[in-house]
Order: sequence, then structure tokens, then C-alpha cells
Amino acid sequence: MRHIIRRLILLAPGAGAPSSHPWMQNWKQRLSDIGVAETFDYDYMRAGQKRPDPLPQLIAAHRKALLAAREKHQPDSTILIGKSMGGRIGCHLSLEEKADGLICLGYPLCAMGDRTKLRDEVLRVLTTPILFVQGTRDALCPPDLLERVRAEMNAPNSLHVVEGGDHSLRVPKRQLQATGETQEDIDQQILRSITEFISGLIEKQNR
Repeated sequence: MRHIIRRLILLAPGAGAPSSHPWMQNWKQRLSDIGVAETFDYDYMRAGQKRPDPLPQLIAAHRKALLAAREKHQPDSTILIGKSMGGRIGCHLSLEEKADGLICLGYPLCAMGDRTKLRDEVLRVLTTPILFVQGTRDALCPPDLLERVRAEMNAPNSLHVVEGGDHSLRVPKRQLQATGETQEDIDQQILRSITEFISGLIEKQNR
């Protein structure tokens, strides 16, 4: 009898909106098609504050959520997915806790959109396979800078480009009308890339 892999997908929020935000809930729903999807909030969000906690505290909260989800679901495989800051903290956590894959939905490569302030240190020391999902209009992650960093990374990495997408991977209505697509079409294309990325990880594990 074939063993069904229990896959845990931990979806972390960005800095500005909690896990209850419609964007997060919509993605949790989509990701539930390919695994057990869990979300959580960082401490400062739960306290009703706007300023993110220091990095060590963010990592600690992310780890606490991961360990609780693993205890609950007893998964065979764990994927850390995050929007913006949540993806970046997931990268940091993967240096300390084993994850099978990382997925960043809009990686915040440039602090405050400043091209001279790159948050690339953690990317350069990663060993966990990572998928970047990036919009071409994302001021926090210019495509040319991401390509330069990706070329110098040690971890296996891949990229799904959302043409015209902003930091939340949303495409302008005018562009959608011109191509005859909907935002849901765009999101389903992203989901297919995520599914293929995760399937590729499992194939490598089984070799």
C-alpha cells in the first residue's frame, strides 16, 4: 500500500497585516489543496502593535508556531511559506529548524525599497531549496537585484515571475483586461508553480 505523505505548509504573514487578512486566508485555502495549511501571527501583531519585533523574537515566534503545528499534525514533510517579511523570517528559521522547502511570496530584498540596503545575507547562507514568487512591479525586490543574488546563492533556487505583479502579487486591472485574465487566473498559475516545486522536492527525497 502506497504511503500518503503528510505535508505541513506553514504560511507566515507579512509585516503589515495579520493572518486573518483576506489575502492570507485566500492563500491558506488554496494551499490546503496540496497539504495541511496553518497560519499564525507574530507577537507584535497579537499585541495590536504595528512595529515588528526584533529579528530574534520574530524567529522565536515562527519557531513556536512551527513546533506547535508539527506536534499537532505529525507531518512527513514541512514547507515554510511566507508573504514578504514572513518569507524572510522563514529563511532565517530554516537555518535552525529543518524544513524541506522555502517559498517566498514577494521577498523583501530591499529594506524600505532602498536598492542600497539589501536583505540578502540570509539568502546567501541558505541550504534549503527555495522558490521565489515575484511581481515585476515590486519595488521591494527589483528583478535585476534578485537575479544577481540568486546567481550567487548556494541553495537550489527557482523563480516564478508575475508579470506586472506588485508586492502582493496583484496585477493591474488594465493589464488583466488586455490579456483576458483574472487575478484568480494569476493566483492559480502561482499555485501550480508552488505545487510543481513541492513535487520536485519529494521526488529528490525519494531517490
